[in-house]
Amino acid sequence: MQLDFTKLDGLVAAVIQDHATNRVLMVGFMNEEAFRKTVETGFATFYSRSRNKLWLKGETSGHRLVVKEISTDCDRDAVLLKVEALGPGVCHEGYQSCFFRRLEDGGWSVSEPRTYDPGAVYGA
Repeated sequence: MQLDFTKLDGLVAAVIQDHATNRVLMVGFMNEEAFRKTVETGFATFYSRSRNKLWLKGETSGHRLVVKEISTDCDRDAVLLKVEALGPGVCHEGYQSCFFRRLEDGGWSVSEPRTYDPGAVYGA
């Protein structure tokens, strides 16, 4: 069974979920090469739409995602990766999850503390 890379201009959405807690950590995109590298290496690799290139999650921070399980949706145009996150967080803003804001009373508020200093990891 093949994934359908035709609907999003050669990409599939990739939902990243912690395998132990089931918390959604982030959403990224994969082209065929990123998906193949993910399967071959066991580490989540994405396609960066802004940089127009592949990126191994954690190549700068060291906060890699070890793939434990891969599923696809009924249309085969999205994947769910259950992972073990190596490091204190996956968000480039210093949080455990990219989903650290909640809509409350009509506004977005930060719902958890930072787990690491992004300036120390990524530089200024």
